[in-house]
Amino acid sequence: MLVRYWQPLREMETLRRQFDRVFDELSFATNESAWSPAIELRDMGDAIELRAQLPGLDAKDIDIQVSREAVAIVGEYRQASQSENNLLNSEFRYGKFQRVITLPVAVINDQVKADYKDGILTLTLPKVTEARNTVVKLNLAELSHSNSTPEIAAQEQAAHN
Repeated sequence: MLVRYWQPLREMETLRRQFDRVFDELSFATNESAWSPAIELRDMGDAIELRAQLPGLDAKDIDIQVSREAVAIVGEYRQASQSENNLLNSEFRYGKFQRVITLPVAVINDQVKADYKDGILTLTLPKVTEARNTVVKLNLAELSHSNSTPEIAAQEQAAHN
């Protein structure tokens, strides 16, 4: 009869290695499909400039959607040739990608200008100009002769200016 002693530390080490292998495989699969383009955001005063690196893409393979608060860039890297008989190794990324960029300020999304040259997408996004604070002068002497309240008189004076 063969007697085997249970060694809990060895069992825990085996279990740890198995978990490490599973998580390594999961992180590799996630990283491989989670590519998104690198971007730069610049404040140009009256506009925001967004630049995205999209090397090797045709303009027809890029979809851009702009809202007041964000820009979404969706695209697809297509494989140039369907013949893989002579392919020995490929590290190119093919398939779809998506990137949503939250903008630091609201923009006028129907006045965006776009340029795509040498794999760099440049979007010029004009900022929304907020209504400026208006200062209204109240003349209390005039208010004492009329029956209107100061708020109504101030609105009437602002409407005339």
